[in-house]
Amino acid sequence: MKSKLLKPFTGIFILLLTISCKVEPQPIEYGKDQCSFCKMNVVDKTHAAQYVTSKGKQFKFDAIECMVNDLIEKNEDNIAILLVANYGNPGEMIDATTAAFLISKEIKSPMGANLSAFSSKNKAEELQQKHGGAIYTWETLKQKFSDK
Repeated sequence: MKSKLLKPFTGIFILLLTISCKVEPQPIEYGKDQCSFCKMNVVDKTHAAQYVTSKGKQFKFDAIECMVNDLIEKNEDNIAILLVANYGNPGEMIDATTAAFLISKEIKSPMGANLSAFSSKNKAEELQQKHGGAIYTWETLKQKFSDK
C-alpha cells in the first residue's frame, strides 16, 4: 500500500532533481554580484565574465582577466559554460571559446589588463585598427596569461 502512495512522489522528486541540476548561466546582477576572483563588485557590462561548472555552480567576474586567472589555478575539465561580455554589445554574454579577444592600452578594463572580447575576429580587428593592440583566441589568451 505504501509503495502505491510513494510512486507519484518519487516521480515528482526525480523531476525536481532534474530541474534543479540544470546547467545554465544565471544573469549577472551588475552592482550586486561579487567577482569570484578579486572580490570587487561586478559593474562593467563590457568586460564581465562568468563560467558554470558541470554541476551548475556559478562563478562571476568583474573582468575577463579575473576569469582567465581563476581558470589557470583550476582544472577547466569540469567547466560546462564559459561566457564573456561582448564589448560591442554591452550586457550581451558570448561564448568565450569562440570569441576574439583584443588587448589594447587604449581600451581600459576593470583590472588593468586592457582585455576586451568580441563576437568575431572581424569586430576585434575593427577596434584594433582604431586603437592598436593584439588579437587572441581563447586558447592563445589562456597561454599568454599562463606565461606571466
